[in-house]
Amino acid sequence: MMNENTVISENVKRIRDNIAEAAMQSGRAPEDIMLVAASKTKPVEYIQQAILAGVDAVGENRVQEMLEKRSHNAYHGAPLHYIGHLQSNKVSKIVGVCDLVESVSSTALISSIGKKAVSLGITQNCLIEVNVGREPQKSGILPEQLDEVLEFAAITEGVQVLGLMAIPPFFEENVSNCNYFDIMFQLFVDMRAKKYDNVSVRLLSMGMSDSYIDAIKAGSNMVRIGSALFGER
Repeated sequence: MMNENTVISENVKRIRDNIAEAAMQSGRAPEDIMLVAASKTKPVEYIQQAILAGVDAVGENRVQEMLEKRSHNAYHGAPLHYIGHLQSNKVSKIVGVCDLVESVSSTALISSIGKKAVSLGITQNCLIEVNVGREPQKSGILPEQLDEVLEFAAITEGVQVLGLMAIPPFFEENVSNCNYFDIMFQLFVDMRAKKYDNVSVRLLSMGMSDSYIDAIKAGSNMVRIGSALFGER
């Protein structure tokens, strides 16, 4: 019987193979796609095995869990992303700790992140989260608010916006999923064509365990994989 470390390594290899095929189908190289291990609830040893197996980064959803694991060197050897819903009272705990904050969903958060980053003498890399499905239970700005948010980021010291993130609605029919991916990719292309200070558009984070292949085909260059990598929670 295979141990958990072997399973994780084999899962990373399988996901990498799928990423490579989807990338080539969309006219890109496999190395153009970043694999982020979504490690919510997973123990330190699983995270370290995923890093050894070659994931590009690790993403956490909960601030306290992230800080606890970090105190045990869980993320040594890989960049750390914050991918969960971010509350303003948690900003001070993650700025300067995470290499990338993927879930920035308001100008208020941009302002708070900028102030904390300036106080630390750093620039915090971020992605703007877009609620592309307009789901009331999800965080993220609406697509039509993107210009306003980017203009605000452009005048906020301490913040560097590197692109967009989304968690589209999931449907059993792939066509519906792909429609949302296509909308996000068009926003990404439009954003990249414009020039803002503090904005350097190169990352489009979308696609999870059940949708990453379609997301890559639609233009994603960063996928967040949890259950397909670590197993069900």
